[in-house]
Amino acid sequence: MKISRKSFFKGIAFGTVSLPFLIRAFGGKNHAQEDSAGTPNILTAKQYRWKMVTTWPPNFPIIGEACNKYAELVEKMSGGRIRIRVYGGNELVPALEAFDTVRTGGAEIGSGAAYYWAGKAPAAQFFASVPFGMNAQQLNAWIIGGGGLQLWEELYRDFNLVPMAGGNTGVQMGGWFNREINSIQDLKGLKMRIPGLGGKVLEKAGGSPVLLAGGEIYTGLERGVIDATEWLGPYHDTLMGFHDIAKYYYTPGWHEPGTMLEYFVNKETYDKLPADLQAILQTAAAWSNLWTLSQMEAKNAEALTTLLEKGVSIRRFPKELINQLRQYTNEVITDIIDNDPFSRRVYESYDSFRNKAANYSLITEKEFYDKIQKNSELDLG
Repeated sequence: MKISRKSFFKGIAFGTVSLPFLIRAFGGKNHAQEDSAGTPNILTAKQYRWKMVTTWPPNFPIIGEACNKYAELVEKMSGGRIRIRVYGGNELVPALEAFDTVRTGGAEIGSGAAYYWAGKAPAAQFFASVPFGMNAQQLNAWIIGGGGLQLWEELYRDFNLVPMAGGNTGVQMGGWFNREINSIQDLKGLKMRIPGLGGKVLEKAGGSPVLLAGGEIYTGLERGVIDATEWLGPYHDTLMGFHDIAKYYYTPGWHEPGTMLEYFVNKETYDKLPADLQAILQTAAAWSNLWTLSQMEAKNAEALTTLLEKGVSIRRFPKELINQLRQYTNEVITDIIDNDPFSRRVYESYDSFRNKAANYSLITEKEFYDKIQKNSELDLG
């Protein structure tokens, strides 16, 4: 489906997702009957009509589409016993009210990214993306195999929610700039649209993070309200048309190396479901996680070719600048974990796993990219 920049802007409420494979087995008793011999649960004909509220604009490419596909898959797998109507951000409630709407029972399920709720629970952002943190593959591994899910569930339990990993953006790009970035000094006074922890790091570097709604970014960059912006990756960036108004496209996306997306279900509602329907919700989320990352990787690879054909200049951030941003990131994280005990628990688990994953990827993934995969002709400035 071809999407114009004009139609892409329409309905965009706010910023970037600016993103673990999950299939869980369920045991124990449920509301259906089970005899002492352990015979299968008896399915009932009870039907459920749910609402999903999301932080994404309606039918937002890939990410919003995934929510629609999730609802379709749940309905098919449940034989119509659960039907979910999906509402984009601001269609039923404001986008950033999705979390509270679901936890208080105004809707049964929501979709977003956990760093949107950092103001309510600082530890939440570690389940979405951390500057200089883990990529999508490593984050999935921590969530599923490294204890991350148990911490995530514990955190959300206090908000009457059940979290489910629902996708990942993959490694994002570093952003679009109208001036070259050759040193950390070039970030001083830079007005950049960048949210979350990345924005706090930019501020430490002397820059000015600016929060702009998604539909305002193009105009802001074009008119000089901002000097730079990050968004997602080549696919979504091309839809936004940034290549028409910005001179330089930078890599890597140090601020979001792999942003986890999520589904969250009202816990009281979830606990009352038969076990088979709980498993269907979890399995559909696992499929959504895989589908979303696969689509992001495929579309971004194709879109990069288009951008290069248009003559876009792709630059690499200087190593010295990256090292300084890493130091600022450590300072930002220290401030968070020193003031929130649960954040410290989560980050200690996250960081421990990241170190192990980095050691393993050094002798596997990095060796593959450097020595086995066909060399690319792409020349970065």
